[in-house]
Amino acid sequence: MAQESPEEQFQRGLALQNEGRRAEAVEVYLDLARRVLTLKLAINLGLCLRETGDLPRAMHYLELAARHSPQEPAVRRLLGGTYSEAGRTDSAEKEFLAALELRPDDNQTKLALAGLYLSLGRYAEGWPLMRARIPLHPDVVPPIKLSFPEWRGEPLDGKSVLVWVEQGFGDQIQFARFAKSLKARGAARVTLGCRPALGDLFETIADVDAVLRAGIGETVPIPAHDYWSRYFSLPEPLGMTLETLPAEPYLAAPADRRARWADFSPGARVGLVWQASPTGFNGANKGLPPDQARRLLAAGAISLHPEDTGAADFADTAAIVERLDLVISIDTSVAHLAGAMGKPCWTLLPYLHSDWRWLRGRTDSPWYPGMRLYRHGAKQDWTKLVDRVLADLAAAKLGAA
Repeated sequence: MAQESPEEQFQRGLALQNEGRRAEAVEVYLDLARRVLTLKLAINLGLCLRETGDLPRAMHYLELAARHSPQEPAVRRLLGGTYSEAGRTDSAEKEFLAALELRPDDNQTKLALAGLYLSLGRYAEGWPLMRARIPLHPDVVPPIKLSFPEWRGEPLDGKSVLVWVEQGFGDQIQFARFAKSLKARGAARVTLGCRPALGDLFETIADVDAVLRAGIGETVPIPAHDYWSRYFSLPEPLGMTLETLPAEPYLAAPADRRARWADFSPGARVGLVWQASPTGFNGANKGLPPDQARRLLAAGAISLHPEDTGAADFADTAAIVERLDLVISIDTSVAHLAGAMGKPCWTLLPYLHSDWRWLRGRTDSPWYPGMRLYRHGAKQDWTKLVDRVLADLAAAKLGAA
């Protein structure tokens, strides 16, 4: 049987990579690299190694690519992203800035640099760069055309503001806090657009005057306002820093939902969320393996997943959460819900692609004072992290009787 040509072997590795079978792609690419190492092979091998958690070797191959093509902005951006994952933040910033010098209008690099700055708490530098998300991700930042202007920091005394839908459930929960900041600026009326599953919950926010529910792909009549904005566009004109974030609780279960769930799981004290949406950001990395979830359930935690509780929306889940002493959650919407309600929450963060909003190296969150962050430091290994959680549960006497 004739040996594959280098191009045939590369295409085989590429097919595996495109199917998400990156560990298998690495083996194919490494074998090919022993025959001939090209620029495209070094880049793809570096990316696959990064996604499997092998950051030292990922940096090695992407550094080779960058030395070969220092004037290629995409290579500099990819290397910067790998440095960021590895905690080499100064090197990451250098690569991102080099990429932007070569291609100043590259939104992918702007968004990557925004994430780096925000993860470092450098909010004044990060928020303006977040504008790059809008043309890059129209699927989660829907285009909007209105007869009234976008708010960019103009005086709000006596004015009305519409904050329109973007991103996922957790993002909308996290950024709904800024309704209070708009009112503090003098806004007479604040309207939040949101997905229907959040509608009843958002009506409990004291500084929200109206809620517009908009399902994906739906056309919704929008009343006239003086200004409109998006959730992630608010912090920049509001001048938000780590020190000025409004962090007091702002969500609660509606009264009728409390009554509906009054008899739910008597005696339960700890709720658990361990599965992430496979289509959401970093879903492949941030979900707990089933065996580790079972350890926490065996310790007395109850599932908060809607398929287990029967919750129809976030207002239902909020009513359940109110009855608990603690929520343990991976980085998903229920962590934001618990935090926004002021409920103690232990949030379990992944090794790869830990989100900028949790900053770096901290065990607390300026966004949610009642939250404790657990970070695991070994790729694809949740065992030691769950060991710590179980020990802390026992110390707090919150485990099974």
